[in-house]
Amino acid sequence: MKQFFELILQPWPWYVAGPLIGLTVPTLLLIGNKSFGISSSLRHICAACIPANIPFFKYDWKKEIWNLIFVAGVFLGGVIATHFLENPNTFVLSEATIADLKALGITDFSGLMPADLFSVDNLFTLKGLVFFVLGGFMIGFGTRYAGGCTSGHAIMGLSNLQWPSLIATCCFMVGGITMTHLLLPHIFKLF
Repeated sequence: MKQFFELILQPWPWYVAGPLIGLTVPTLLLIGNKSFGISSSLRHICAACIPANIPFFKYDWKKEIWNLIFVAGVFLGGVIATHFLENPNTFVLSEATIADLKALGITDFSGLMPADLFSVDNLFTLKGLVFFVLGGFMIGFGTRYAGGCTSGHAIMGLSNLQWPSLIATCCFMVGGITMTHLLLPHIFKLF
């Protein structure tokens, strides 16, 4: 049992984690599902909980119950990993990344997410309003407008050879690179 926990606590190499993610697609296709992603679960939750006559939510959401179980498992796995499977190794960032983040005013590198951005104290500031509320709205809107999230398009859509997923994935990459290198430095200067 001790060896099992030691194995789980270590970062998994790409040649193990990559094929496991890749096996998601044939597994879903074998059980008859042609969609995969986190964003669709919000629609299923709304369809289950909102008894309104909104056409977008009027469908048999019970056929997609596996997706809600998957999302619950992702959440539960994150809670278990955070509280019980903390990696004993120090998280290491490259010196270039640290220098770039310090130039943006981020100085706390003690966890996986910088506390300078992702703390409860920041939630009720102007910076928190912009990053969490406005940013969250933009992600939610973009996900619905693109017809799915990055995992849905990049993992499932591309492996099904769907042209819209290729376009969406390319746009996700261009948007992420643009945001990181062109817009984010200016946004940080404002706050």
